[in-house]
Amino acid sequence: MALKLVPIWACCTNQQHCCTYPQSLKLGYGSSLSGSTFLNLRAHKKWECLVLLSETEKAITPVEDEEPLAQPGDASVQETHIIQSKGFHRDLQSLPKPLSATDLSCGHRDGSKVRVAYQGSPGAYSEAAALKAYPKCEPVPCDQFEAAFKAVELWLVDKAVLPIENSVAGSIHRNYDLLLRHRLHIVGEVQLLVNHCLLGLPGIRKEELKRVVSHPQALEQCNIMLNKLGVARLSSDDTSSAAQIIASEGARDTGAVASARAAEIYGLSILAERIQDDPDNITRFLILAREPIIPGTDRPYKTSIVFTLEEGPGVLFKALAVFALREINLTKIESRPQKKRPLRVVDDSNKGSAKYFDYLFYIDFETSMADPRAQYALEHLQEFARFIRVLGCYPMDTNL
Repeated sequence: MALKLVPIWACCTNQQHCCTYPQSLKLGYGSSLSGSTFLNLRAHKKWECLVLLSETEKAITPVEDEEPLAQPGDASVQETHIIQSKGFHRDLQSLPKPLSATDLSCGHRDGSKVRVAYQGSPGAYSEAAALKAYPKCEPVPCDQFEAAFKAVELWLVDKAVLPIENSVAGSIHRNYDLLLRHRLHIVGEVQLLVNHCLLGLPGIRKEELKRVVSHPQALEQCNIMLNKLGVARLSSDDTSSAAQIIASEGARDTGAVASARAAEIYGLSILAERIQDDPDNITRFLILAREPIIPGTDRPYKTSIVFTLEEGPGVLFKALAVFALREINLTKIESRPQKKRPLRVVDDSNKGSAKYFDYLFYIDFETSMADPRAQYALEHLQEFARFIRVLGCYPMDTNL
């Protein structure tokens, strides 16, 4: 069986963390490896996407959180959850059925359009982000974030567009965890201005509503308006499915918080626009692909990495200083506990067994990997890090 060769960003701090390569593998700088030889990238003082690895090999020693996810079995339980009715009227039956992580099957594809996976139903903000990135794409809905990751890995789609942070609600931690557990690359970002609308059946006034359904975060972001209306709040999986529920159930006393596009798709009326508490409500999305892009210096680029640190006083300060010393601007830092190694002993001689969390650190910085400053910064970071992985280097989205 032939192996597919894919480019990998990688680093290693010693031979135990280096990769072995198959015989006669040609390298980007003209040399080759015979037999099974260790390649120490640190000796070349560059972080470049210049080697090809088979999908069966790893570029670095994985941390525990990189292990593949088990098949999802238990769904999250919300306090109040609406089950969608199957009684859709005729024009809703033509909408695509969201892909499920447990039942991914190859759909029809004529090859004429880029297929882009997103989480949610037609009319979701993630679909709008996908269309902003690829205006002529074929959006493919997925029921969960995990299904979107798997759809790209299984070649069912070309890209995935998934939210990573919101200016009001903060980071989407689930997607940070999935970035590490899947071998996809960040190839772009999309910033989308969120316009929450209050939707209802045609002919209904907002004062007649007794209940409003939407994603919990969308409900929280529209707190002032919903308090004025004095309505009960019900949660759904996402904003677009809330609009779908109202259209299919025909509930005249129930509204939905969703996008204007969702109102158009499901035949609902917009009872009020821009009902969010904060008018500058922006969601940042990541574009994921199977292979990385080749970074350049022709426009602003951003690089995303994840790493873990060795024990020691001031080690996080030292890690961040490698960027400050080279005048590299950090735009975001996120920490996530390692799930299978959550605690670390501070001092083995301490009889009280003092422990603290062992973290993964995610960092975004505004420099291309084609810039020597970024390469030297990551080489310097190896002195403190037990593990580093470049998640992607991609053009910044500067348009709203």
